[in-house]
Amino acid sequence: MALSGKVALVTGAARGIGRGVALALAKAGADVCVNYRASGPAAAEAAGAIRALGRRAILAQADVSERAAVEQMVARCTAELGPVDILVANAVTSVRQNLLATREADLRRAMDVGIVGVFHVLQVVARQMVERETKGSIIYISSPHARLPFKGAIDYNITKAGGHMLALSAANELMWHGIRVNLIEPGWTDTPGERTWYSDEAMYREGKKLPLGRLGSPEDIGQAAVYLASDAA
Repeated sequence: MALSGKVALVTGAARGIGRGVALALAKAGADVCVNYRASGPAAAEAAGAIRALGRRAILAQADVSERAAVEQMVARCTAELGPVDILVANAVTSVRQNLLATREADLRRAMDVGIVGVFHVLQVVARQMVERETKGSIIYISSPHARLPFKGAIDYNITKAGGHMLALSAANELMWHGIRVNLIEPGWTDTPGERTWYSDEAMYREGKKLPLGRLGSPEDIGQAAVYLASDAA
């Protein structure tokens, strides 16, 4: 398998795109550290699905906005599964309000997770890769919100723009160490998170407007991550 013997850390892996990526990496042969903050039962289910594929999986509860928690998570992943070969930075939070309604506290929380948190996981894992001379793969789950100012999502727009540039900057620096940093920019994807904002009817209707006749799926994003994490990339 393409990722046999590799160890992957996926943040925000309990559900949605993170879960889809974690399972796809496991199907390709990787052992996976499943990070979550609050969705313990969903994360445990994801880890169980990975183990059912014959791969190792551990649960790692950590708020990526907290540096010490990230350091402990990476240390535990290394101790129980091995050094991280693949990092997928996916964790994000958002209240999706317009400019006039967004509270400063909500904006700060979104940036703490989606920008500072991405910085934490990228830096901690990259330092380990450089120290061990691991020619690893780092993948950031970006969004069209990084480039397009969608209405009613001021915190998400800002967060994704910051994380996007952080990942590009990391790519420019880490290439000299043989570490690949890539971004995946999913279009509208059918996830539990999206279903909190839109009805089934609305998601079906909008999906029919796309060339494939449907919205994207977490599994679609997972396949892209498998390719980028493999030697073929």
